[in-house]
Amino acid sequence: MQIHGQTVDAQTRCVHYRSALDVVAIRFFCCGRFYPCYQCHSAGETHAARLWPADLWAEHAILCGVCRGTLSIADYRATTACPACGATFNDGCRAHAHLYFDLPATPA
Repeated sequence: MQIHGQTVDAQTRCVHYRSALDVVAIRFFCCGRFYPCYQCHSAGETHAARLWPADLWAEHAILCGVCRGTLSIADYRATTACPACGATFNDGCRAHAHLYFDLPATPA
């Protein structure tokens, strides 16, 4: 599986996010390409990123950079580690979920 963007190692870390826990790549809804982060997508594509609609969260669009297994978006959003290999994911990525996924509106 090809990872696009400014990667710095084989576990999908990039120039923007490269901590020990930054081992996830996301298949972008707009182009179907895996990128480590939204900034890599912006730098590598001429189109704007499109959000994954909630009704497609069963799609395996998340790649664990450690074992190369994939997770559905729903499974990824419900866990903090890869169910296949146990690699811990960066919990800080939740702050960027709105850049990848069409999140339900928060009640006022």
